[in-house]
Amino acid sequence: MEKRKLSFWEIWNMSFGFLGIQMGFALQNANASRILQIFGADVHELSWFWIIAPLMGLIVQPIIGHYSDKTWGRFGRRKPFFLVGAVLASVGLILMPQANIFISVLPALWVGAGMLMIMDASFNIAMEPFRALVGDNLRTDQRTAGFSIQTSLIGFGAVIGSALPYILTKYFGVPNSTVPGSVPLNLTMSFIIGAAVLIGSILVTLFTTKEYSPEELAKFEDPQNDVISDSEEKSKITDIFTDFAKMPTTMRQLSWVQFFSWFGLFGMWVFTTPAIAHHIYGLPLSDTSSQQYQDAGDWVGILFGVYNLVSAIVALFFLPYIAKKIGRKATHSLSLVIGGIGLISIYFMPDENWVVLPMILIGIAWASILAMPYAILAGSITPKKMGVYMGIFNFFVVIPQIVNALIGGPIVKYLYNGDAIYALVTSGVSFLIAAALVSKVKDVDDFTQKS
Repeated sequence: MEKRKLSFWEIWNMSFGFLGIQMGFALQNANASRILQIFGADVHELSWFWIIAPLMGLIVQPIIGHYSDKTWGRFGRRKPFFLVGAVLASVGLILMPQANIFISVLPALWVGAGMLMIMDASFNIAMEPFRALVGDNLRTDQRTAGFSIQTSLIGFGAVIGSALPYILTKYFGVPNSTVPGSVPLNLTMSFIIGAAVLIGSILVTLFTTKEYSPEELAKFEDPQNDVISDSEEKSKITDIFTDFAKMPTTMRQLSWVQFFSWFGLFGMWVFTTPAIAHHIYGLPLSDTSSQQYQDAGDWVGILFGVYNLVSAIVALFFLPYIAKKIGRKATHSLSLVIGGIGLISIYFMPDENWVVLPMILIGIAWASILAMPYAILAGSITPKKMGVYMGIFNFFVVIPQIVNALIGGPIVKYLYNGDAIYALVTSGVSFLIAAALVSKVKDVDDFTQKS
C-alpha cells in the first residue's frame, strides 16, 4: 500500500500549528536575553540561563516522541501533544515578561528563568510531534515539500513574533521605554498576543488534519529501512536508550552536521542583542536599560524577522526545487556556507541597516537547517519509530546548545573581553564546519538518484 498524495493545502493545514509555535519561539529568541538583562543578568551569564532551553529539549522530546508513537485514541496519535504543549507554552509566554509581579515571592530574574524553562519544555512538547506527523502522513516524494512548507510556516510565524515589539511601538504607539528592572509594555503585549496566536494556530491543525492509525502505518512500512522494527510493540520508556543504540547510520552521520549547525545558531540567538548594541550602536557593555539599548533590542527583533522571512520564502518557493535538481546534501551544504558567510560578515557592517544583508544570508541557511536534515532522516526511519527517532534526533540539536551554553559565556568574558560580536563570528565558523561535514552523510532516500 501507498500513502495518499496530499494537496498543498492539506500539507499547509497539517503544519499550520507551527506558525504559532514559532511565533512564540521567535519572541523568546529575540527577547529573552534582553528581558533577563533587564532583570539583572550580566552578559556573560546569559548563556547559562539559556542552557534551560536545550536541557528541556534533551529531556522532553525523546519522551514525547516515544509516547506519541504509542498513543492512539479518539483524538489521534500526535494531536493531543500539540494541544497540551500549546496551552503550557502560552502560560509561559504571558508570565515571563511580567515576572516582576512575583517579586514579593522570588527575585524577578529567577521567575523569568523559570518561565523560560516552562516555555521551552512546552514548545518541545508541541514541536516534536509536528516533525513526526510529516513523516507519518507524507509519501517519500512529498517529504521534502512537506518539511519545506513546515519551514515556511516556521518562518512566517517567526517574522511576526520577531517584528511584533517594533511594530507595536512604531505603528501603534505602544511605548518601549521603561524604568530599570521592568520590561517595556511593547514586549509584554507582544508575548500576550503570541500566546493567543499559538493556541489559535494549533486548533487549525487539530480540526483539519487526519492521522493514519497504527494499523494503516504498519501497511506502509518499507522492509528496506535501516531500522529493524520489532515484531512486538514496546511500551517501556527505557526503550529510548535501546533505540538510541540502534539509530540508523544516516542519523549518526547527520549528528555531526547538526552539532555544528546548532552550536552556531545558539551563539547567534544568545549574543546578537548585546553584540548589536555594543558593536553596531556603540553602547557600553554595562548599558542594559537606556532608550538606545531598547531601540537596539527592537532592531534585533526586525533583524531576526528578516532572516525568518527569507527562510519562509526560500523554503516555500526554492528549496524543494533546488533539492530536486542538485540533491538534498548539496543543497544543505551550500546553504550552510552562505549562512556562515552571513554571520561572519556582521562584524564588518558599518551600521544597523547594513546588518539586514547578513541576515538575508543567514535566512537561507535557516531554511535548510529546518528542512533538509529532517527530509534526509525521515527516509531512513521505520514508520512505527518515527516519533521516538525524531525525538532522539533532537539530541543532536540540544547537545551543541548545552555545550555552547556552558562555554559560550566564559569565552565571551575571558577570551573576547566581553565583546559579544566575536561570538557571532564563531557561530559563522561553526556553520562552515557543518557544511563540510554534510559530504559524509548518506541520503538513503535521495529521490534525485531514483528519478
